[in-house]
Amino acid sequence: MERITVSLPEDLAAEFDRLIEARGYGNRSEAMRDMLRRELEQHRLERERGVHCVAALSYVYNHHERDLAERLTHLAHDAHDLTVSTMHAHLDHDHCIETMILRGPVDEVRRFADRLTAERGVRHGQLNVVTVERRDGGHRHTHLRPRS
Repeated sequence: MERITVSLPEDLAAEFDRLIEARGYGNRSEAMRDMLRRELEQHRLERERGVHCVAALSYVYNHHERDLAERLTHLAHDAHDLTVSTMHAHLDHDHCIETMILRGPVDEVRRFADRLTAERGVRHGQLNVVTVERRDGGHRHTHLRPRS
């Protein structure tokens, strides 16, 4: 492991310490590693095309909205090559939450997520993307390793 030193103004260091305590980090190094990974991942997503990813798409919707459940199902079937799994839970008499695990090229995953969350009646859509390296596992399947 490589060691680096960072100098911070006292007020920034104090604010950082409050943040890492609130988030439950054991020390500054753990927090810095996570922040660096997030920034590197964001930078990678902005500049690289054709990169593969795994992603979690979560959204809330009103199942009474006209034909919405059917529209969402059709979208998911159209993207069956991206969809790994879907979890569905009922929040109350009207609302449901779903989380879809997706994998594939980042651009395709983002387009699918944008189409789905743009459907009338879908609320609180959020996509979390992690880029991966695809590796031959020496078996009949491919291994996906997070890149950072």
